[in-house]
Amino acid sequence: MGLTKTDFFTDQQNRLATLLKALAHPARIAIIQHLIKDQHCICSNLVDELGLAQATISQHLKELKSIGIIKGCIEGNSMRYCIDENVWKQIQHEWDAFFGSYQSLKAGP
Repeated sequence: MGLTKTDFFTDQQNRLATLLKALAHPARIAIIQHLIKDQHCICSNLVDELGLAQATISQHLKELKSIGIIKGCIEGNSMRYCIDENVWKQIQHEWDAFFGSYQSLKAGP
């Protein structure tokens, strides 16, 4: 089997790119901000809060779950979503390492 384009990059580079792709939509950022503020919610709360269709919200939740940043548990007839703290900390560590690797050049005397 031939190499794919992702094979040319490190696991860390591929992980950060996947994370950025999953976060690269304002609705997903809004969902995460809502979860941070309220700790947890069900899909219908997000529909009311964001004004998007239930199917649209469900698709965004699916994308966020695929990278592990949120998790869901069944509560009655609904799925309740929240931030996965372990994954959140792991992502935060990866971001800190990525942005912390830059050293500013001081120009002139």
